[in-house]
Amino acid sequence: MADSEILPHSGAIAACAARTAAAPDVAALASCAAEARQVAIALHREAAGAALVTGVLSRLNDTILVRILAVLERRFRLPAARWCWLGLGSEGRLEQTLATDQDNGLVFSACDDGEARDLRELFLPFARAANEALAECGFPLCDGEVMAGNPRWCLSQSEWLESFATWVRTPEPEALLNASIFFDFRPLAGAGELATGLRSALAELTRGNEIFLRMMTANALAASPPLGRLRDFVTDGGSGGTIDLKKYGSRLFVDAARIMALGAGAVETSTAARLQRMAADGIMPVSDAEAAVHAFHALQGIRFAVQAAGDGTAANQLAPQDMNEFDRRVLLEALRQARALQQRLKTRFQMDT
Repeated sequence: MADSEILPHSGAIAACAARTAAAPDVAALASCAAEARQVAIALHREAAGAALVTGVLSRLNDTILVRILAVLERRFRLPAARWCWLGLGSEGRLEQTLATDQDNGLVFSACDDGEARDLRELFLPFARAANEALAECGFPLCDGEVMAGNPRWCLSQSEWLESFATWVRTPEPEALLNASIFFDFRPLAGAGELATGLRSALAELTRGNEIFLRMMTANALAASPPLGRLRDFVTDGGSGGTIDLKKYGSRLFVDAARIMALGAGAVETSTAARLQRMAADGIMPVSDAEAAVHAFHALQGIRFAVQAAGDGTAANQLAPQDMNEFDRRVLLEALRQARALQQRLKTRFQMDT
């Protein structure tokens, strides 16, 4: 993040964070959340890079979550056990855009299964209230119920570890889907050492696990860049159609970087940091990693622009024919980099077709 990019808006960012930290209730926090989105849009309109825009927005969203939990803690009698709120998916990767729902979980310490059951019943009302408060602040409830208020995702540390081990050792479709969401976790509030312990254990489970990594790769390759042979883009609905910039764009980088990071036992969660770690560890050439990072950020910037200009009903849909020539070329090259990254996975796991 260049100082020249953030300095003109540093005051607005700091003011938003300060108002959030002092917000007395959820209604005030809803206003702070709307302000955070406007700060991110202002950064985007000043041509700040996508990494900066999504990073600032994600961090401001962190402060909103932390304050929600602090406000709610006064209303609930929480047990003395250590606990940690986990951000998952794009929140865990610090890659949130304007259109994002909730993906979160809660981990707590427990001596045994019996204590875990008892503690879960005490934590669930608090977690559900937090999910509802986040929804009031503009973060919709997850359609798949991947939220801390769901008993499936309010677990003791040992229960989380058992789930992780099961997904890795039995990589069935649901397990692979869970891995793509939950393995990007990041501690947001509470006892962060619980999340650190989970990350270390996960690294041991996935490092060099060829069967699991191959299954993850096959799942990731089910989506390919919308590049055509006779024309530059392949769209839904023919020449006048659109491209889903998340499903067939940024997700391709996210999935590939996750697989490589898990295979190497890396602890990074953001896509760019994972790719950079792969270069630092000699797993991929530095120039290739740099190209992939730049392409990913370019796609994220295009996604953000679509969301900032739209009404939220088609947050990731872009009609290439409506783009100017320069932006078309940027998108085209970004998707070619996604294809190159997927080819690297195909070669690594001998999955060429």
